[in-house]
Amino acid sequence: MSYGIQLPVQSQSTLYTEPWEAAAGPDDLVAIARAADRAGFSYVACCDHVAIPRRLAPAMSTVWYDPVATLAYLAAATGHVRLLSHVAVVGLRHPLLTAKQYATLDHLSGGRLILGVGAGHVEEEFSALGVDFQHRGAVLDETIDALRAALGPDEFPEHHGKLYDFEGLGQRPRPAQEHVPVWVGGSSPAAVRRAALKGDGWLPQGDPRDRLPEQIARIRRLREEAGIQGPFVIGAIAEPLYVGTPAWDVGRRALTGPPDALAESLRAYRAMGVDQIQVRFRSRGRGELIDQIAAFGADIAPHL
Repeated sequence: MSYGIQLPVQSQSTLYTEPWEAAAGPDDLVAIARAADRAGFSYVACCDHVAIPRRLAPAMSTVWYDPVATLAYLAAATGHVRLLSHVAVVGLRHPLLTAKQYATLDHLSGGRLILGVGAGHVEEEFSALGVDFQHRGAVLDETIDALRAALGPDEFPEHHGKLYDFEGLGQRPRPAQEHVPVWVGGSSPAAVRRAALKGDGWLPQGDPRDRLPEQIARIRRLREEAGIQGPFVIGAIAEPLYVGTPAWDVGRRALTGPPDALAESLRAYRAMGVDQIQVRFRSRGRGELIDQIAAFGADIAPHL
């Protein structure tokens, strides 16, 4: 079971942000991404929001780094860790524009991109950009199809759909990967179905442990009924972690304790059929977070 991390600093929703992140910046992001790279993390992830309406700003904040720019910046500072958009709201942009950005990122990083996509949820964001919010699921469905073509091997990709129609338009550089993996985010029935039928993997959003087996079983059933074969990556977001015994209040939900106990708890995800877990550590500063990342890589990861 592989493991990745949603980077701090680059998104600062009150649901998960630590107080120290408010004053953090690019140097902190680089140091944390490098720590994850050294510790054997499969990926580092970055979120996507273009603009946050005033009504949501107190909860979501307006700090949302652009994923393409941020992941490209971190690609130059790391050597192995993969670069995940978790998730890109690709329906907000024309697929040729998205393909140009992410193909360039994959090319520059030597084939480290994982394109995570989702439908989005902020209506004002869609309205400001002139995109249909009510039918964003259908927009995403076709956008994924168009991106499959535009991120494929052909210099002149071709797609003919209800919303997008293009051919004879060349885009280089091409992605370094022959096949850019697309992981679909979301836990609604429509999102799970979209992941099963159109994705190479699933990124759940907030599913507790006891709900995951049912969701995983549905994905497998949908793929079997549709005759879809090939690899598929099941993801999960673990509870907040703190390796060791904290000397401060890390909250009731956090998993704490010695590495062997935490490893045993996390192995329960593998028993459900999970292939990769996304972890987030409680921390009071960059140094403590880097220490947590290193401890996880050295003492817990080998037992997963």
